[in-house]
Amino acid sequence: MRVDSAAAILAATVSCGFSWLLVLVLCSSLLTADFFTVEMAGKNQTVSLNDNATIFCKVLGSQHLNIDIMGNSWFRKHQVNETEDKVFESIGKYQEAFRAGANVSLLRLKMGDASLQLPRVQLEDAGEYRCEVVITPEKAQGTVIVIVVANPVGSLTQKKVMAKDNEDKYILCKLSGFHPKDINITWCQWTQEDPHCLEFSEGITTDPAIKNEDGTFNITSHLRMNHSVEHNVTYQCMIRHISLSTLMTLNITLPGKEPEMETSLRTSSLWTTILYISVSCLILAIIVVSSYLSCLLWKRCRRQKQSFDTTIY
Repeated sequence: MRVDSAAAILAATVSCGFSWLLVLVLCSSLLTADFFTVEMAGKNQTVSLNDNATIFCKVLGSQHLNIDIMGNSWFRKHQVNETEDKVFESIGKYQEAFRAGANVSLLRLKMGDASLQLPRVQLEDAGEYRCEVVITPEKAQGTVIVIVVANPVGSLTQKKVMAKDNEDKYILCKLSGFHPKDINITWCQWTQEDPHCLEFSEGITTDPAIKNEDGTFNITSHLRMNHSVEHNVTYQCMIRHISLSTLMTLNITLPGKEPEMETSLRTSSLWTTILYISVSCLILAIIVVSSYLSCLLWKRCRRQKQSFDTTIY
């Protein structure tokens, strides 16, 4: 009886121990599932063309991770055909890059930072990125859409176009090398007398965007100038684009038409100056001619006197 009782007690103890162990494992799994998540930068992340970019992916729920039982993979879904390619893979301390230069720091990974480093980002790097983290036996993942942008480079130039009756003048706002295609261009003007920038609603023609071989775009906007402006005018081309954190502006200041009264006064002053110079030259010529004639008369009188004196003697 005592042996059977002891065996029963031992069996009950072992069963209770396994039950507690099972409870601990389940609790551990639940805690891991609650706290092991992946956090991205947001729905979208913007990176600049040719820059070194970091696509953020943070593992939440642990201060220090054991990378020996950890895996990290990055995938990119193409924007056009929506196929998914592997960009980078890390299993334990083994790493492999499927895109040149792609890397995840093992040191940062231990601290829960699975961010992907991409050197010299190109337009074809755009797409939906998926960060997948496996910590045995759990897995978590997150996605972010990476948008590659390029800043526009701009300039203002003047252009004259011959019309039927007169010559039309335009200011051209030329923008090149930007991406993506969507861009907003507006115009305004101001003078010293009226510093408020008055936006144009007419006289603007914007050409369709032209795609370059590298995938960036060029565009030109034309502003027809006002012929009746009488003062110096500053024209401003204003550009808004996703690559710009603030409004981009290009300015050019051009002289206006001279008032008719001022032109008349200048013309009158010019004729007065010409008349004054002409009269002065005429007076000088008279003086020179008079002096020359006086000199000739004096010499003639002197010769006659000398001849008369010789005859008497």
